Amino acid sequence: MSFHRLLPSISFLKSDRRIAAGSPHPLGATWDGRGTNFALFSSTAQKVELCLFDPTGRSETDRIALPERTEDVWHGYLPYAQPGQLYGYRVHGPYAPDAGHRFNPHKLLIDPYSKRLGGQFSWNDAHFGYRTGAKQADLSFDRRDNARFMFKSVVVDVAHTWSRERRPATAWEDTIIYEAHVKGLTQQRTDIPAEARGMFRGLSEPGTINHLRKLGVSAIELLPIHAFLDDRYLVDRGLRNYWGYNTLSFFAPEARYASGNTINDFRSTVAALHDAGIEVILDVVYNHTAEGNQMGPTLCYRGVDNASYYWLLPDQPRYYDDFTGTGNSLKLAHPRVLQMVMDSLRLWVEAFHVDGFRFDLATTLGRGPVFDSNAPFFAAVRQDPVLCNVKLIAEPWDIGTGGYQVGGFPTGWSEWNDFYRKSVRRFWRGDGNLIGDLAHCMTGSSAQFQHNGRGPRSSINHVTVHDGFTLNDLVSYAHKHNEANGEANNDGSDDNLSTNCGVEGATNDAEIISLRRRLRRNQLTCLFLAQGVPLLLAGDEAGNSQGGNSNAYCQDNETGWVDWSRLGSEDDLSDFAGELTRLWQRFPQLKPHHWAVGKKPDGSYDVKWLTPKGEEMGEADWNFPDSRFLAYILNAAADGGEPLLIVLNGADETVDLTGPEWPAVGRWQCVVDTANGQSNSAALELGGHWAAQPRSVLAFAGAP
Repeated sequence: MSFHRLLPSISFLKSDRRIAAGSPHPLGATWDGRGTNFALFSSTAQKVELCLFDPTGRSETDRIALPERTEDVWHGYLPYAQPGQLYGYRVHGPYAPDAGHRFNPHKLLIDPYSKRLGGQFSWNDAHFGYRTGAKQADLSFDRRDNARFMFKSVVVDVAHTWSRERRPATAWEDTIIYEAHVKGLTQQRTDIPAEARGMFRGLSEPGTINHLRKLGVSAIELLPIHAFLDDRYLVDRGLRNYWGYNTLSFFAPEARYASGNTINDFRSTVAALHDAGIEVILDVVYNHTAEGNQMGPTLCYRGVDNASYYWLLPDQPRYYDDFTGTGNSLKLAHPRVLQMVMDSLRLWVEAFHVDGFRFDLATTLGRGPVFDSNAPFFAAVRQDPVLCNVKLIAEPWDIGTGGYQVGGFPTGWSEWNDFYRKSVRRFWRGDGNLIGDLAHCMTGSSAQFQHNGRGPRSSINHVTVHDGFTLNDLVSYAHKHNEANGEANNDGSDDNLSTNCGVEGATNDAEIISLRRRLRRNQLTCLFLAQGVPLLLAGDEAGNSQGGNSNAYCQDNETGWVDWSRLGSEDDLSDFAGELTRLWQRFPQLKPHHWAVGKKPDGSYDVKWLTPKGEEMGEADWNFPDSRFLAYILNAAADGGEPLLIVLNGADETVDLTGPEWPAVGRWQCVVDTANGQSNSAALELGGHWAAQPRSVLAFAGAP
């Protein structure tokens, strides 16, 4: 069944103010100092009405049909509309789900280009374009007005004077990333004012910045701050979409993190972080929206032009082609959707001065529907004069066919490297026969990334990130414990490659506690000794635990927030992490521009793999059954410096290490010993012996 209705304008809402034709460019609401131009893309709409609201957002004061349509853009100019004006759209057209069209002018829609959202949102059946509970499901048609329950778009002026603020412009090879949640990072920090905790402002407080500088990180990567919705099923269970991967507006900062004007609060936060030399990278979700599948609400894109914004099944356009697992997938293959994403990215760089982006489920961005590394999105970014100079990071997979694309992104991109994550997790869990994989990922994962001129910085190395176990939980739980999410522990991955070291969860056993701390030190040390770009999860340095919850996306509470109570205790590895970052800065060969190779024609090495006896490894050594020991030397950088001997002993027994010969090296000075939790003042003499303790990492600097 389909419906083809136009909702007549309500006579008492008709404005007696004249609206001019305006311009189709730019899209969105643009204030020019005298009035505001409104422009909305919709290729299939038959009529678009601009709805104006009073300052409370509760009363619709005017409903005005946009007078012009130019190349599928509906537009009009209101000379009296100024910043602060609340508005929305009602878009008329066919309600024909079987044909992919879901227009319903009874539903107030926010502007896809909203730069700020006003009013309040509350879940109500009126948000759905169909009659909830109807036998015909989404083929039915709902006539209720949702305006009283819906956000309103706000006309804003984004002009801003940045004064003395300067972008750090940190080179990729000097980048250390710290992944954090705006609220979770500061909600439980007692060294910042209570009113700033959990807010944008909390990121710029001295307590936060001093901690980041102590760690030595160069960039903070924020989980989504685009305006997002709490899913209805979560709200009904008393939970929230804590992580924020449920975007409603790609142009507006999330209001829950601001105490005042969201735009100004976020800009001042960016400026303060830049003043401290810290870049800001945003985790962005251009792969889907908060509208879900065919049974989801009509809030924006679905009601503006469903068939253009979303991938639909070719033979059944009533349904969505879901590559993301969220119910819908944004269709960047459509030029207007691509334009929206590009306009959004440029806004965050130009108006907010962010330094880069991490793209969630980035494979979806290159689909057509098959993934193509030369897709229009990648081509557009490559040639864009604004975006070509910022950091671009892909989460290189989605759940669609051919969705796993690690190493498949274009030159200029870096990617989350789960090959590194899986290899080091398995090795330090105690699995054997991994030294080949470990050697590969410790030297940048060339098999994945060494092509088309890409360098080692293409690999973003990480052990833990927001989804999955924290570092503390990785060595404390063998199984996930997600019962608090209300999904019978069925959500989240079962394949966490973790260990509980003998006891599930908290324990008073001193030996187990000691082993867990050592394994945490091992993982952090490998992260900073591996070639590529290190990414550290907020709170891992402080022993943060989520109680074994591997999917805390809905835990806006003590489970999801970083627990800082262990600072200053033996569980606190903040000082140790700071030492590792200084070590990483000391040895340029840990952050190379070029790929390391073994023996060169002149007899020299970039990397030399060693047996415990200090001799070069042969084929038999690489294939030694159940091996859990790897040692190698990274040569000094071409412009001089110290060679670095790295020893990874994943075995449960001590391994006797012989000091290897190396040009111009008279001894090997210990700079890291995770068995002791710090550097060791002793030296390994050439031909001498060192007892590499079980389950430990050693690093030595070559000294004359």
